[in-house]
Amino acid sequence: MSSTKQTNSKPVDPSTLSGHALAVALVAAGALFMENLDATIIATGLPTMARDFHTSAVAVNVGITAYLLTLAIFIPLSGWVAARYGERRVFATAILIFTAASALCGLSHTLPLFTASRVLQGLGGSMMVPVGRLMVVRASTKAQLMKAIAYTIWPALVAPILGPPVGGWILSFASWPWMFLLNLPIGVVLFVLALKVVPRDRDTVREPFDLPGFALAGGASFSLMYLLESLQASHPPLVKVVSLGVAAVALGCGAVVRMRRARDPLFRLEVWSIETFRVSNGAGSLFRMAVYSVPFLLPLLFQEAFGLDPLASGSLTMAVFAGNLAMKPLTGPLLRSYGFRRVLIVNGLATVVLLAVCGWLRADTSRWLVLLVLFLGGLGRSMELTALTTMGFADLPEPLKGSGTTLATTINQMTTSLGVAVAALALHVSGTMRGGISTFDFRVAFCVMAALSALSLPSFLRMHPDAGAAVSGAALQQERAAAPAEG
Repeated sequence: MSSTKQTNSKPVDPSTLSGHALAVALVAAGALFMENLDATIIATGLPTMARDFHTSAVAVNVGITAYLLTLAIFIPLSGWVAARYGERRVFATAILIFTAASALCGLSHTLPLFTASRVLQGLGGSMMVPVGRLMVVRASTKAQLMKAIAYTIWPALVAPILGPPVGGWILSFASWPWMFLLNLPIGVVLFVLALKVVPRDRDTVREPFDLPGFALAGGASFSLMYLLESLQASHPPLVKVVSLGVAAVALGCGAVVRMRRARDPLFRLEVWSIETFRVSNGAGSLFRMAVYSVPFLLPLLFQEAFGLDPLASGSLTMAVFAGNLAMKPLTGPLLRSYGFRRVLIVNGLATVVLLAVCGWLRADTSRWLVLLVLFLGGLGRSMELTALTTMGFADLPEPLKGSGTTLATTINQMTTSLGVAVAALALHVSGTMRGGISTFDFRVAFCVMAALSALSLPSFLRMHPDAGAAVSGAALQQERAAAPAEG
């Protein structure tokens, strides 16, 4: 007589993050949040800082520009530095540099000292952001990657929304140095946790340093970022704009040629032959540009066109954050059920529509309707960014993870600034043609960004239906559905 042994134990979900992967993801997310919050909070304090420095707010803006240009130059170097000296060592050192530079920013009494401190802060951020993401990618299996990446997406979603109200609160109850001194306790905690939870570096790679590749890539990034910053001025000199544009294109083309021919390039361009990476960082960048323009356009719409004060404006934009929060538990199940391609198409189309709808909001629109539109937009924004970023790492083989992470972070930094620049340009051109900024000009800007995001949809349509299935969990779900039922 045969007997069947039964067990009540449930199979372990392979997508569940291990304690190690979760710890690394949380530390990396904390560092990314600190960097993103710092980058968005400073704009609130420019007028106050200008008074203390005895100069204009436009002049103090050099602190923002210096930071962004330093990021642009050194982010392409981060992959080589991490491989050469170890991810844990570089990440912890970057946190230390960023934190110390934050203290110097808060203690600065002159504009030159503040600018130098921002350059040092940018150096730390240029290593902290891409190396943090690389640690998360390496610490996670393919099944865990989606949940791990979701933690690193949150800083980019939340910080631009929280930055202005937090900055306003600090200026109301304290003083502008606390916008930077706020990073000190966060940085110290993250530094200790990085040493505690990130495993010690074992294997380092002594590859030759590609100095020509770094000069070309860093120069191209610098030129493009400087161009984008210049375009946000009221009347940028045409010669300056053209010169920077030509330099960015020429140096970028030179970098591509160099990295195709070099034996040990700064980063390997083979990553572009991988469909999921190519779509995520190619067409997906158009969508990111549109999404990253939202934290810039919404506060301006509410304050300039609706006449709301900063506190009321910040309260409305928190609806976007609520949407981001509500989408978190739904992201995994939706991607497992429908896969990257279908989610990116359907959710992307819905987000395009909601972007355009934002342009039709008016001062007399019901506040409940405004909150609903922003909440739904937050849902779609969170879903699309998580799907795009996760898909970008889905099929990267181990030897290309360093290059893929570095290149993706560089592109992401550019698209963030490019989205704001395009939105500002659309707003400025429309307003100039009509003799002043009005609600109609915001409608134009939102429609331009909606059209830009719509340009990414054809590439999503051309993707293979099973693209990234091993990471989304769709492959596992299909296997379970195909398995014969046990009697």
